[in-house]
Amino acid sequence: MLTSAFKTVAKTAVSCVAATAFLATSAFAANREDVKSFLETTGFDVAIESIAVGAGGAPAMLGLEGNEFGQAWTDLTEKTFVPEEMVEQALDLLEERLDQDLLQHAADFYGSDLGQRLVHTENLSHMDDDEIKNLAGRQIVAKMVEEGDPKIGYFQRMHVAIDPEGLGLKAVQVIQVRFILAASRAGVIRDDLDEGMLWAQIEANEPATRRAILENSIASAAYTYQGFTGEELEAYTEALEDERMQTVYQVMNAVHYQIMSDRMDALALHLDRLMPSEEL
Repeated sequence: MLTSAFKTVAKTAVSCVAATAFLATSAFAANREDVKSFLETTGFDVAIESIAVGAGGAPAMLGLEGNEFGQAWTDLTEKTFVPEEMVEQALDLLEERLDQDLLQHAADFYGSDLGQRLVHTENLSHMDDDEIKNLAGRQIVAKMVEEGDPKIGYFQRMHVAIDPEGLGLKAVQVIQVRFILAASRAGVIRDDLDEGMLWAQIEANEPATRRAILENSIASAAYTYQGFTGEELEAYTEALEDERMQTVYQVMNAVHYQIMSDRMDALALHLDRLMPSEEL
């Protein structure tokens, strides 16, 4: 349904946005073996693989459920979102875009005792159910507010640090709009969608969407980092606010969104083979 598609653009953006997209070039491109080690040290390989987990929510953008397509949807997503292929693409892109010095700076932090604990915790969190994580995180935040816990301030600063200009939402919106329009052309959505109208409604909802993104980001952080002290979170926040680390995150997020976009475009090419069992 058209209305459902509009609502889900905002909902999915809230759950997907982590940071901004950024196009970077470097005169001193990183060594591939170092990039491979970097992916493992930082846990970015797990973040890339988790894109496949999110593919299960793609039908929701269209106001549908994945089970309405039956086994065909599972088969198609498994062929499109191959974790090993996505990690290999990430290696290619990061090798082109990451400066060796920046790579080393980030690797030094994430290779530390605190960094490795953070990576381990974040890797586990990536694979947790988003709805359960959000609900539990909001309960933790409510308790923190009651107690005046300063950790909330660190969560807010972390949210800003990984996307200072707030451009990540736009990257996700572009991916979603392209997917929804492809579904319309393939006949999966019965409504005749107008791209201009779709963007107009998305933009009208953007202030509320950004507020929801911030709230979800804080809830996710509260859930993920509940085992860390205030001092440890302060150290992590300051590391993220370092200009060099922000540049690394800009590159990593650009890579993340490019891979997501490429896979969603590939998925869209085959939507005409997937017809839901019920009329919309």
